[in-house]
Amino acid sequence: MNSRRVALRIALIAPAAIASGLAAVVMSSAVAIAEPRGVVELFTSQGCSSCPPADKLAGELAHDPSLIVMSLPIDYWDYLGWKDTLALPGHGKRQRAYSKVRGDREVYTPQVVVNGVAQSLGSDKAAIENAVAQTRKQDGTLSLPLSMSVTTDNISITIPAANGAPEKAEVWLCPITKDVTVQVGKGENTGHSLTYHNVVRRWVKLGDWNGAARSFTVPVHDVTAVGGDAVAVVVQAGTKDAPGNMLGATLADLK
Repeated sequence: MNSRRVALRIALIAPAAIASGLAAVVMSSAVAIAEPRGVVELFTSQGCSSCPPADKLAGELAHDPSLIVMSLPIDYWDYLGWKDTLALPGHGKRQRAYSKVRGDREVYTPQVVVNGVAQSLGSDKAAIENAVAQTRKQDGTLSLPLSMSVTTDNISITIPAANGAPEKAEVWLCPITKDVTVQVGKGENTGHSLTYHNVVRRWVKLGDWNGAARSFTVPVHDVTAVGGDAVAVVVQAGTKDAPGNMLGATLADLK
């Protein structure tokens, strides 16, 4: 599976507009990770026999409080006989955009992209740790401390002002389901019960960031309505079509 190359026919992730504004001063009911050392995106598929070890490793890495792990199920292996029940078409497009920016055209599963910059085999823990260390040397990577508080009704995100901001950067919110178990009925993993960790259920663009302080308030219901029991926010250089390094990221449980 790792060596396959495919012509992706992926639709854009359709970001929903979310109103921004000053967050109310509230007592937080959840603690967010404000200064992680790494954002680890795992591109995986229920139709990939090489993916279960990577999915298991993602669960282990998710217990590291200094890492933000996100599983991004793709749908381009659905033709093998099993439709991935968690896949978003835009995840494949995001993976393809990363490969184009890197210039290596490497698109496979299980693949990890670390801090928006480096890629490695998703089941290779040593390679992932090395990618975290190497990408932290790039100017601006995860240098932006975000804060996020969660109450019963609202999620409040604050992004501080910073000098030296890139020309383009975007703020994205991701509803996340921490653990999802799937019984696979067909394809390469027929008969297996597989558990996926920190599964991204949607990408919502909150706005652009140009170095000025910004704040956003999002209803908790917008996250829970799509199955989210956690929420991640990332500030990433570039655009969705040409993503760059992660400038800041945070993660909070909702339950």
